[in-house]
Amino acid sequence: MAPENQSTVTMFILQSFVDDPWIQNALFCFFFALFMVAIVGNVLIITTIHRSPSLHTPMYFFLDNLALMDVISTVTVLPKVLQSLVTENTISYRGCLTQMFIFSWVLSSELLLFSAMAYDRYLAICRPLHYGTLMSGKACVALAIFVWFTGALNSLVLTCLVLPLSFCGPNLISHFFCEIPSVLMLSCSPTFINDIMTVIADMFLSGLNFLLTMTSYGFIIASILRIRSAEGKKRAFSTCSAHLIVVTLYYSTVLYTYVRPALGTAGILDKAIAVLYTTVTPSLNPLIYTLRNKEFKTSFKKLLFPH
Repeated sequence: MAPENQSTVTMFILQSFVDDPWIQNALFCFFFALFMVAIVGNVLIITTIHRSPSLHTPMYFFLDNLALMDVISTVTVLPKVLQSLVTENTISYRGCLTQMFIFSWVLSSELLLFSAMAYDRYLAICRPLHYGTLMSGKACVALAIFVWFTGALNSLVLTCLVLPLSFCGPNLISHFFCEIPSVLMLSCSPTFINDIMTVIADMFLSGLNFLLTMTSYGFIIASILRIRSAEGKKRAFSTCSAHLIVVTLYYSTVLYTYVRPALGTAGILDKAIAVLYTTVTPSLNPLIYTLRNKEFKTSFKKLLFPH
């Protein structure tokens, strides 16, 4: 329950996708499948990396962190999505703030992690002789701590800025989970500071990190093109192309979502875009990062069939 001097609304209703029962059932099956793929796939990645000494390298260390973030994101958002397709989906004021904080934390951290992963690939391909020194175990841990801490700090600031706002009705959130832009639209108080801080955070986390990631891959592609052997080029491109696809999809959709409220809402399009980075990407990451990776597949087979 929210304090009375802070909010008169103590319960929010999360809007469902559609009212048609048949489409709701189809969407329930679709999202449940994504939920299972995301959870099982990412848990298998974490387990395989932790139990395979050959995968204890910087690249897999960051992939391990990415898989953990995807599990947290999926567990935070998808259960409520499934509930909204079965019955009226309500969430308490505190529950909404909690969901908002956790998801924003993971989202911010993942955007930063993609830059760290791009930097790791840049060092591995462009500066292989110095890779072991520059990307040591301590450097990897320091980068991971920075990623998680900065993401948490950003989320804490944005969530705390919501606390002084008044919500006097309506209490229907036009979204399938509590995300900062959609919650701010229900505030009876001025949200100018919130809107400015949200856009600034998004431009830094999405815009700047996307620029850094693309810069890293610019150097990587230039370095790959100088490789003489066709097999070497193929292997290098295979390692980086999957990461580049995920990064582009993730950054572009997040940037759209958090800048969009300043331009007005697009209804179902906003939800469709949000589905991409809240449910589809966590489900695709295990497939994209592992199916084309011979080293991971070998370790995974050894884990399943030890003898």
